[in-house]
Amino acid sequence: MKLQDSSTPPSSDTLMAALADRFTTVRRETEAWVKHLEAGDFVLQSMPDASPIGWHLAHTTWFFEEFLLGALNPNYTVFHPRFQFLFNSYYDAVGERVARHRRGMLTRPGAPEILKYRAHVNERVLDLLSTLTGAAQASAIKVIGIGIQHEQQHQELMATDLKHGFAQNPLLPHLVPPNPAKDPQTAFITGPLAFESFPEAVHHIGIDTQGSAPTADSFAFDNEGPKHRVLIEAFELACRPVTNREWIAFIEAGGYERPDHWLSAGWARANESDDPWEAPLYWRRNEQLEWVHFTAQGEVPVDPEGTVTHISYYEADAYARWSGCRLPTEFEWEVACTSQRLGAPGQFRESGTFHPGPAAHAGSGLHRMLGDTWEWTSSAYAAYPRFAVDAGALGEYNGKFMSGQFILRGGSCASPESHIRPTYRNFFPPDARWQFSGLRLARHVHE
Repeated sequence: MKLQDSSTPPSSDTLMAALADRFTTVRRETEAWVKHLEAGDFVLQSMPDASPIGWHLAHTTWFFEEFLLGALNPNYTVFHPRFQFLFNSYYDAVGERVARHRRGMLTRPGAPEILKYRAHVNERVLDLLSTLTGAAQASAIKVIGIGIQHEQQHQELMATDLKHGFAQNPLLPHLVPPNPAKDPQTAFITGPLAFESFPEAVHHIGIDTQGSAPTADSFAFDNEGPKHRVLIEAFELACRPVTNREWIAFIEAGGYERPDHWLSAGWARANESDDPWEAPLYWRRNEQLEWVHFTAQGEVPVDPEGTVTHISYYEADAYARWSGCRLPTEFEWEVACTSQRLGAPGQFRESGTFHPGPAAHAGSGLHRMLGDTWEWTSSAYAAYPRFAVDAGALGEYNGKFMSGQFILRGGSCASPESHIRPTYRNFFPPDARWQFSGLRLARHVHE
């Protein structure tokens, strides 16, 4: 989150004012995106991993009410006495909550009351920020910084959750209105895959700041640090993500029919009788046996030059093995992304397409490392050396999930651009497919 360009650290009042402006902007961006939705869209929950739009709107509001207003304003009265139970997500220290898979049963409160709730909390937050001093102000700076980033995470989840829900509807409704000027199809031709080489070296990974407080020019979650040294052997990283054309070649070579390149758990999941995999999520063959897929702008032919997305870690790993390569570690990915070799970025939420751009590129370098699609790495989600969980309920934000998940890097076409940075560590279970997740190949260097 860029707050100013000066190298001089801002005063707490200046930082507070910048955060208040950012808070207002992000909250408005969330609400602007859902204005075209139908009433039923707000309670749609198509699977346990997804949440209804109304719940997202209320939960991000509850976050500020619980951790900012409730903690720092002794005279604050909650908007509704049961909202803490309805809209707590996973904070055990806060109390009981509605089971995740039952959020779609919350037809009340409806969207009008949730928007009133948001307006109420917005007003109280801005009033509070204008009055705090000293230690209370420092605490507010930390919490509101986390809260803003938390809301941006939910902006992305709102898009991916609603897309999954719409994909279950035979009418295949549009997530965003079709815009011919931003058609997800492309006319680019992707060139042969090239690799950038990196020598063996010791690199610093992560950030200096322990904890979640924003600085003059950035924000980082606690799991992005502490900065530490890692010996990384020589490696090569692909200049671009894998394309749909390359993925179709994997399918046609029997990629989903032969266990040769699959992890055991992945092969078992891909062949579950009630939900077998034969292609990325949202792909199907039409009457002409051509591949089409559901996008934010409806169902369209799969663009061969587009960036493949909506694949699990298991699929990404199987493809990498089939191609004679591997997935990069998250450390290799970060070293490459912080090098001076970055080329063209991908698309972010601001493009309004909610669809990755073409994988095509011009010239040397590493293209589309940020934006378009989250890129699976081979790294399990674990703590960096000397990582310590923050005290209190907010300590549950990241640390408690460091088991059974894999790291993705780079952001996607549904991520706000100001939310993504090279050190950002996203994480999901290895069978997750509804996020905009793809892959970039890596190779060992044999000396």
